[in-house]
Amino acid sequence: MISATQLKNGKTFEYNGKPYLVKKYEHQKIGRGGASVKLTLLNLDSGSPETTTFNSSVKVEEITTSKRPLQYLYRDDEMAVFMDKKTYEQIEVPVKVIKGAMDYIKEEEVVNVLFWDERALSVEIAPKVTMKVIDTTPGAKGNSATNVFKPATLENKLEVKVPLFIKVGDLIRVDTRSGDYVERA
Repeated sequence: MISATQLKNGKTFEYNGKPYLVKKYEHQKIGRGGASVKLTLLNLDSGSPETTTFNSSVKVEEITTSKRPLQYLYRDDEMAVFMDKKTYEQIEVPVKVIKGAMDYIKEEEVVNVLFWDERALSVEIAPKVTMKVIDTTPGAKGNSATNVFKPATLENKLEVKVPLFIKVGDLIRVDTRSGDYVERA
């Protein structure tokens, strides 16, 4: 058991039967009263952010998480299947757990999967990935004086706004956190 004052950024713990990751830690001491700890957390079950405040005397159960590099194979409606390249063991991860990351993972790509005991919690992807443009309209000549964007469909079926000079077949870098165009690769 660890106290709430030890829940620094990056620490994982269990509270009410759910695993959490501390994203932001703030210690607050007001006047003569007791101290409190304000936390911005990531619920590792649902992937949703949460904000909570603990009294400094609250104790929670620390959990140990581990990352394993796994190769992405395929997915269906419910599960994404990954393979450990050392043991060739296939591991199923619920799609709802890794919802946003799945759009940026290509088949046979190796990604880090975060585990709590034997349970997969999340997938760690790069902040920027390179994707191929499979469909876009041609840019009109002379429209380059200002930042004008057009829609483009990528190989992962996502639609992104790109500059007019991007054409079908170009490789571009996309920010995985926002889904925005970054640069031509």
